[in-house]
Amino acid sequence: MNDELVTSNFWLSEFLASDTATRLGLDNTPDAAALDALRVVTIPGLQSLRNCLSMPVFVSSGYRSQAVNRAVGGSFSSQHCLGLAADLKCPQMGSPLTVARYLLQHWSHPFEQMIQEGSWLHIGFPAAGGKGKREVLTAHFADGRVTYTPGLS
Repeated sequence: MNDELVTSNFWLSEFLASDTATRLGLDNTPDAAALDALRVVTIPGLQSLRNCLSMPVFVSSGYRSQAVNRAVGGSFSSQHCLGLAADLKCPQMGSPLTVARYLLQHWSHPFEQMIQEGSWLHIGFPAAGGKGKREVLTAHFADGRVTYTPGLS
């Protein structure tokens, strides 16, 4: 698959790269629907987020094949597998919690979920044309398990 500049700041390859896939020899090639979701929904959504922050955003996880998602312990229903989610950092702004708080005050773009996951921020997008439920959660990691509470903490 050829790389392409999808928006002014994001290349498709940023959303397909997976250290886990490389390390384990797993295929992380999206199907046509996931590729379309990346191009039409997720990458433009992240561009909107970056524009709101006015500083660079780094994608640590974008699309995940089912095999890669299983390998990283992702949710069975992960939006990453549909090309509708990305995990990100914006170190220039600060912690993911700081970024999330800022976005909730200043970013009006539709999203399904915003999850503050400790060292990164997860953003899930609705399918093309969707309004998004704007669910905000905080992940808590303990004893090898993940639990979620509503809101930011």
